[in-house]
Formats: sequence, C-alpha cells, structure tokens
Amino acid sequence: MVKLVFCLRRRPDVTEEEFHRYWREEHAPLVVRHASTLGIRRYVQLHTVSGPLNALLAATRGGPEAFDGVAELWFDDAADIAASAGTDEGRVAAAELAAVEERFIDHGRSPLFVAEEHVVIG
Repeated sequence: MVKLVFCLRRRPDVTEEEFHRYWREEHAPLVVRHASTLGIRRYVQLHTVSGPLNALLAATRGGPEAFDGVAELWFDDAADIAASAGTDEGRVAAAELAAVEERFIDHGRSPLFVAEEHVVIG
C-alpha cells in the first residue's frame, strides 16, 4: 500500500471556511465518484484546526506556516497510480479533479508526493 500525499494550501482569495467547506462538500464527492477509475482504495482528508496552537508549534521549531490541510489517497502500489494515468478514463478523471482543485487550492504552494507508511506506534 502506498499513499499519494497532497499538502494543501488554499488560494489567497479563498477564506479558510470556504476552503474547508468546498474541499469537504464539493471536491470529496468527486474523488469518491472517480475512485475506482483511479484505483483509489481509501481517501482521508486532514483539515487543519484553526487557532493559536499551530502558530505556537511552528514557532517552537522555526517552521513555516501550517498547510490548510493534507489529503491522503491510498493505492495498492505506485504502479496503480501510473496505470490509471495511462487510460483515457484515468486522464479524464484526473483532469476533472485538477480543474475543480484550481477553484480552491494554490497548486504552486501545495506539494504532492508518493509515500510509504511505516507504523512506529500503533
């Protein structure tokens, strides 16, 4: 199992509330609709909690601003991610998702990568 991890920052013209509502209520159902075409086994949204704690935590490490959220898309393996991109249906689904994301995600400030999970406690 591998995860496609997408660390999200909202567009400057989108409020926190709009970002979280749109991601949860508009974008998530679209991912669900395309999940089988894209080979997605599990989809998890991590919505950043507002408040002073995140800024305090960042300050203790000299870190950057928090992401607005993180998406985890689980696949059987990296080959499945590549395989879905190689089909007409996969390309159409990916293009539709990317077009919708343009409405609320700042892609230029939102890193995307494939990772393997290694459980340490659990």
